[in-house]
Amino acid sequence: MSTYYDLFDEGRIALFKLQEGENDARLLLLWACDIDMPQLLTDYTTSQVSEEKIKKYRDAVALRKTGMPLQYITHESNFCGLELYVDENVLIPRFDTEVLVEKVLADNKENDITVLDLCTGSGCIAIALAKFGRYRGVYGSDISRAALEIADANAERNGVDITFYESDMFNELGDLRNLDIIVSNPPYIRSAVFGELMTEVRDHEPRIALDGDEDGLKFYRIIASGAREHLHKGGKLYLEIGYDQAEEVRKLLEENGYRNIEIIKDLSGLDRVICSTV
Repeated sequence: MSTYYDLFDEGRIALFKLQEGENDARLLLLWACDIDMPQLLTDYTTSQVSEEKIKKYRDAVALRKTGMPLQYITHESNFCGLELYVDENVLIPRFDTEVLVEKVLADNKENDITVLDLCTGSGCIAIALAKFGRYRGVYGSDISRAALEIADANAERNGVDITFYESDMFNELGDLRNLDIIVSNPPYIRSAVFGELMTEVRDHEPRIALDGDEDGLKFYRIIASGAREHLHKGGKLYLEIGYDQAEEVRKLLEENGYRNIEIIKDLSGLDRVICSTV
């Protein structure tokens, strides 16, 4: 029978070529054996791991070695302190996107607010806003039914009430009008550079949630022209953007009559969020 030490050493060696291989081996071990760090450290060399857990760990390490992201193996991802289920039908929530959520929450402290999250994916943004903003009405939309099923399950898991729409951007939102806020992290990668992305992203995350067409601005154009019909006068629009897209998106918003445009940087000092008012 193998110990935690034996398995960790095996996984660490198998994943040595990955930048975070040692840490990934440790995290997969915790997950496969259903233990926490104190238990791992206490029983590091004395444990006797069952054959079932050994197989689960080795299978997980083999998947990680192919480049599959850790979160798709464990089906677990943390966003704003919330635990979410993810698989290859949705993007893995990024820490950078928490900047978007924090900005919305900081600007809008009233409870009597309605919010629409376009391109909701796993539901991470909508769920965080519903959980921490305690807003009156939170809605999410996505073109992918598979993504919406995941978002709905994540909302239930985190104890929040969100109405989800299967919609190609604004096309199937029915009478959802006079909203206070629209928020979105739309696809914004330029098609030409998609092949240059990290293997983990390019080969495993859904392209439909990443590819923003030739110039990366396709969905910003749709949002800039369509959001006004769903926001009341004075309503706010919050968008995550690529680090080099701030001025292009600002121009789109100005051309469509938005005002009070503000650009927010992430913790790395890169442009990450743009917000404006109808």
